[in-house]
Amino acid sequence: MSAPIRRFGQVLGLKREKLAAYRAYHEEIWPEIAQAIREAGIENYSIFYREGQLFGYYEYHGPPEEYEARMDALARAPRMREWWDVMEAMQIPDPDRVPGTWWSDMDEVFHQD
Repeated sequence: MSAPIRRFGQVLGLKREKLAAYRAYHEEIWPEIAQAIREAGIENYSIFYREGQLFGYYEYHGPPEEYEARMDALARAPRMREWWDVMEAMQIPDPDRVPGTWWSDMDEVFHQD
C-alpha cells in the first residue's frame, strides 16, 4: 500500500510590477531547482496569480515520516538559496504567517478525486 498523498495550498503576495519577471523565471525554472523539487517528492506543483496574490498548490508523494527531512533537504539543494533570494525580492509575505515560514499555509476544507 502506498503512502497517502498530502496536498498543500499556500498563499503569498507578489509585487504587481514583478509579475512579468516572476513568470519568466518560472517558464524556465533552473534545472537544479526542478530536480530538487522532484527529489523532495513534490508533484503536481502549480502556482496561480490573481491581483497581487500567488496561490501555490502541490502534492507530497512520499512516506509521511520523511516529509520534514525531505523539505530540509530541498532547502539545502544546490542553488536553492540563490533561487529563493531572487524570488523573495519579488514577493510580499503575510505578516501574520507562522514564524519561520515564507508562504502561508491554508487548511484543506474539501477534496474530491
